[in-house]
This record gives sequence, structure tokens and C-alpha cells, in this order.
Amino acid sequence: MLDFKEQVIIVTGSGSPKGIGKTIAKTFAKQGGTVVIADMNTEGIANTVKEIEQEGGKAFGIELNVTDKESVDNMVKTIMDKFGRIDVLVNNAGISQKVTVEDMTLEDIKRIFNVNMFGLFLCTQACMKPMRQAKYGRIVNLSSVSGKRGGGVFGGAHYSASKAAVLAFSKNLSREISADGVTINSVCPGLINTEIWKSLPKEDTQKVIDGIPMGRPGETQEVANAIVFLASKEASYITGEEIDINGGSHMD
Repeated sequence: MLDFKEQVIIVTGSGSPKGIGKTIAKTFAKQGGTVVIADMNTEGIANTVKEIEQEGGKAFGIELNVTDKESVDNMVKTIMDKFGRIDVLVNNAGISQKVTVEDMTLEDIKRIFNVNMFGLFLCTQACMKPMRQAKYGRIVNLSSVSGKRGGGVFGGAHYSASKAAVLAFSKNLSREISADGVTINSVCPGLINTEIWKSLPKEDTQKVIDGIPMGRPGETQEVANAIVFLASKEASYITGEEIDINGGSHMD
């Protein structure tokens, strides 16, 4: 039912082998979309593109620094020149840091916000222009359970604040441009079974699991499934929404 044939999908941060982005990209490719693997990790880009093509999908890699406007604008121009369209943008690129407010520096805060919020803004602003012209588009932003409950997984207060900002930005933007056929939604993953999670100390991870009613971390595929649905034509009347994917660790 979720058919992305002839559609072009950008997934930022999808070259990293440690997070959710690669699974998101591969899931779109399995649904027939042409997926743009946009990342700073050139080796990761090549690996993800190769894996998708080996599985019969279509992918195109491009080096991207989401914090640099020129890099973002060049990405959009390259895609429009090559494909003539941008149907879906998934703002997945993000970073975290475990640090207390007492030990936090202003540079720490700037670094987190530069990627998690300002980078998301630059990519969204650049991609929404061709979407509005086409009268169709889907933007899905990666927030976090930490942005709704104020931490509790990993990352400091600056990480939680940046992810809360994503939610407010997404809701406001949905009011601005949804009438043009462009929807903007957010997903809020909780604890997800990634390489980052596996690298954390056992005592820290057990505390988090103890607070999850389902008693386990989520899988990257479970996050990707929700994102692909929100990016589909079938989700045409959903905008400004926040989807919790956390096994019950936070309930609105």
C-alpha cells in the first residue's frame, strides 16, 4: 500500500552505521523510492548506497554538512538538477552528549543546537521550496522522548532542549505550509537498539529499561515503519503531529 515509486526521498544522517538513518533509508528503498543518502561520512554513504543497490533498490549518495547553508543548498540543487523533484525529507541527522548542566559549556550547547535544530531548519527551508511549488511534500523530523519528558534516556539538558525545539518548530511550520500540500510531522523515539545504545554502561541501560512498560528497547525498524507511513500518500491528513515510539516510557 505504501508506494514510493517515482518519488525522491532525502534521509539526512543515513550514512552512519550506528543510528536509525540507514534503516529508514533502506525501508524507503524497499517501497520503491529513490533514496538520497545525505551524510558527512563518505565511507558510510558508499556502504549504504551499495547495500540498497544490492537489495534491488535505488539510492544516490551526497556528502552533506547540515550545519552549513551552502552545503545544504548545493544538495538541493544537485537533487533537483538530477531528478527534478524532492518528495520527502527525513531530518534524521542528530548528535547527543551526556553532560550535566553544571559541567556544560556554551560551546556544548551551540554544537548540539547547530546539528539538531539549526541543521534541521536549513534542510527544511531549502527542501520546502520545491515541495510547495509541486504542491506536494512530506517532512518528517526526528525528535526524541527526551524532548517531551526532559531527559531520561541519554544526553544532557541541551539535547532535550534541542529536541523540544524540533517539536515546536514542526507544529508552527505545519500551520504555515500544510495548505500547499506539504505535511510536517515528528517522531519521538525512546530507547532504540542502536550501536550507540549498545556502547553505554550496563548499569545505565538497565535503569532505562526498568522504566519501559514493554521491558525492552525498540528496534530501528520499528521507528522506520512509523516514519515511512507518515511520509506516505496514505498519511495525507496528518500534519503537526508527534508520534511516540517508546514502548510506553512516556504517554501523553
